[in-house]
Amino acid sequence: MTVTARIAEAHAEMRAWRHALHAHPETAYEEVRTADLVAQALASFGVEVHRGLARTGVVGTLRSGTGARAVGLRADMDALPIEEANTFAHRSRRPGKMHACGHDGHTAMLLGAAQHLAATRAFDGTVRFIFQPAEESEGGGRAMIEDGLFERFPVDAVFGMHNWPGLPVGEFAVRPGPMMASSDVFEITVAGRGGHAAMPHNVVDPIVAASHVVQALQTIVSRNAAPVEAAVVTVTQIHGGDAWNVVPGEVVLRGTARAFRPEVQDLIEEGIARVCGGVAAAFGARATVRYERRYPPTVNTPAEAAFAADVMRELVGRERVHTDLPPTMGAEDFAYMLQARPGAYAWIGNGPGEGGCMLHNPRYDFNDDILPLGASYWVRLAESFLGAGAPRA
Repeated sequence: MTVTARIAEAHAEMRAWRHALHAHPETAYEEVRTADLVAQALASFGVEVHRGLARTGVVGTLRSGTGARAVGLRADMDALPIEEANTFAHRSRRPGKMHACGHDGHTAMLLGAAQHLAATRAFDGTVRFIFQPAEESEGGGRAMIEDGLFERFPVDAVFGMHNWPGLPVGEFAVRPGPMMASSDVFEITVAGRGGHAAMPHNVVDPIVAASHVVQALQTIVSRNAAPVEAAVVTVTQIHGGDAWNVVPGEVVLRGTARAFRPEVQDLIEEGIARVCGGVAAAFGARATVRYERRYPPTVNTPAEAAFAADVMRELVGRERVHTDLPPTMGAEDFAYMLQARPGAYAWIGNGPGEGGCMLHNPRYDFNDDILPLGASYWVRLAESFLGAGAPRA
């Protein structure tokens, strides 16, 4: 693996940043301390700092030479509302919050890259270091764009990266087209007529109707979506009733839907409304559906995905770069940035993920060993993009 000596020497400093962030996690739009650390570090490197996009976002700008091209490198900063179960020294000091997805590591890697690029400036153009808040279900990427991210800080392409437990250390994955799925949510209210549980003939039982709705929803994927399409419709919540002997007046179902193409999102949304209305009516009940589209699919543009893969191969060798791994049904709000600009989202191996250290697990921890490699990827990507090897339209 190719890691420059300067970045290797900064490993301890990156680890210190990462541990400080891990010990003080902040959830969506509350990343004040995190943004302070990022802004102060960037300023100390000589990077121009801008704050306030999406409330707690930070953008660093670094220029070198006379080139007109610009590249955006994005890291997410927010934590999750999870009680940490780890006992190491840098465990969360904030009850009910933890960096269970590795955004602390993403931030530290991009800071390491910014430090190196500011010191060497071996590129011709502009690098934008985008530190984004509120990735976890709150749409911080969209909020930054709505606040004028790419109008105020224009880029020719934007790149993102996430650690990936289960992918060995020293390996990367990137692919053209869909990398991660959309994330939509739905809420279904099944309304009947409540009454005494011992006299079911006098009620319209929404629990029975809702139970059949849950089963029928599975046919949207199995019988409406084409077999070659990937799609998910999952009910995750059922709420109804408060007493042993009372049939409630209504039941609320909530869940999530995932797909890789907008056409399949349309099919799912229409299918949920149709199935719920028909099944509820069969039992004499009524169903109303609220369907909300959250994150779109994360779709890499082919030229930028190929370019990122070439940079990875330069770092770790051809056999350690995967361009054919299947996409995941998880979602990522970097998708909004890829809707606005060409670019690519990639995975960096975080190790085996054994012992409960998969993403969003209370025992997860980012692998400090990959900090230099991740920073090196950002450095070589920026230097290559703002040099002779850049992808051209």
